[in-house]
Amino acid sequence: MLRSKNVIVLALVIVMAVAAWAMAAGSLVDQKGVLSGRVLAQGLSAPGQAVREGDVLVVVDSIAGPAPAVRANVDGTVREVLVKPGDMIRSGDVAVRIEASRK
Repeated sequence: MLRSKNVIVLALVIVMAVAAWAMAAGSLVDQKGVLSGRVLAQGLSAPGQAVREGDVLVVVDSIAGPAPAVRANVDGTVREVLVKPGDMIRSGDVAVRIEASRK
């Protein structure tokens, strides 16, 4: 009897751990570019930076000059910056991943 209780408790702990992992992994939100161009160092976000919806994350040198290419669409913390100064990005490319803050 004690052994079956241990198995049930262990199974519940495993299920809860997997659920917590899945929720944490799902909280990263891809931020995609809306303009094409060469990434500039000026205005490039950094991992760990707190951002709010609408903040500029990446600036590119476009035909019209420097322009915001990626803006945050959620509040949160920058976890990954997938571009570096000098990289060419196109509209639709994922440039930054943000861990969304819980509301």
